[in-house]
Amino acid sequence: MLSRQVSALSGSAPGPATEDHRVRAGSATGGYHGEVRRRLMDLVRMMALLLLVGTAAAQPTVPKDTLPERFWEAGWPFGLGEPPAGWSESLGVDRIALGRALFFDPVLSIDRSVACASCHRPDAGFASHEALPLGAAGKRALRHPPSLYNRALGTLHSWDGKARSLREQVVLPISNPNEMGLALEDGIGRLQADIGYVRRFTSAYGGGPNEERLADALALFVSRLTLGDSPVDRFQAARDRAALTQEERKGLWIYESKGRCWSCHSGPNFTDEAFHNSGIGVVDNQPEDGRMAVTGDVADRGGFRTPTLRGLLQSAPYMHDGSLKTLEEVVAFYRRGGNDNPFRDPRLTPLDLTDEDATSLIAFLKALSRRAQD
Repeated sequence: MLSRQVSALSGSAPGPATEDHRVRAGSATGGYHGEVRRRLMDLVRMMALLLLVGTAAAQPTVPKDTLPERFWEAGWPFGLGEPPAGWSESLGVDRIALGRALFFDPVLSIDRSVACASCHRPDAGFASHEALPLGAAGKRALRHPPSLYNRALGTLHSWDGKARSLREQVVLPISNPNEMGLALEDGIGRLQADIGYVRRFTSAYGGGPNEERLADALALFVSRLTLGDSPVDRFQAARDRAALTQEERKGLWIYESKGRCWSCHSGPNFTDEAFHNSGIGVVDNQPEDGRMAVTGDVADRGGFRTPTLRGLLQSAPYMHDGSLKTLEEVVAFYRRGGNDNPFRDPRLTPLDLTDEDATSLIAFLKALSRRAQD
């Protein structure tokens, strides 16, 4: 049996070799067994390479900071209404820069493998292209990272609204066991042991690293991640009536009328910042806890915060679990009225949209991701 297996690897027929064959093989290639050993070694090398590639693919990454050096100087974008109280592009520049450094630094994860930017990537609209991205120690996030664009306008934060302010929100992932997995006090300890960070905190705040200053620096940075001044903004403000194509204009009309998108995606950031049960995540007709986990009110079961419609082209996949991969899937989901469950928002009923209507609506949503051209 073994001789047959070895013969198969070598490409030779089983059976005794002639003396003449052995001589030829020995002089040409080092012998029959040498050829088998070489083929086995090639197979081992290939398996090792595949293992290395697979291991590398399973490791979280920290993306490069591709933002312009002083990106915050662009100011508050047109179309977003008035900036929130206290927002200024010139306020606390050294603190914004410190928050930026911390955002891209894996020092605050337990195994130093992930940073805030690992799940909120610049190339993904400060969201993630993975439905549930890898966190520290090989674990995965339990929810899809939402885009951080325009969170300065947020009222409550996280998908279930557990964080009452941006300062409260930005430190939650550090101690989350499925994300960065590091006790907050241990993270502060690491920063206090880093002379570079001690100097930067002292310069920015007049004192070394602590929880309050860490939260403030990260929140200031995140609050400067803004997206506006789209062709939709200019068209609606009558600044440029040619900003939208005919199909995009039709999509805007559908958004404002029979598409009923406006009922949740309203205001300058195209979100009501409220919590709705659309049926995403329902299993056996039962939704996840959602907002109920925070309020304790059963009426809030399955409710998740309405995300902005801005920047959707960059931030796929969609929904709090990342279960819808494309805008086409999102529109199809709402056309059928979401997923039925006892707590579904009564506003979600099947939409009377044609395929052509759906295509126009998607064109409008894509226009919200473009920067207007001067």
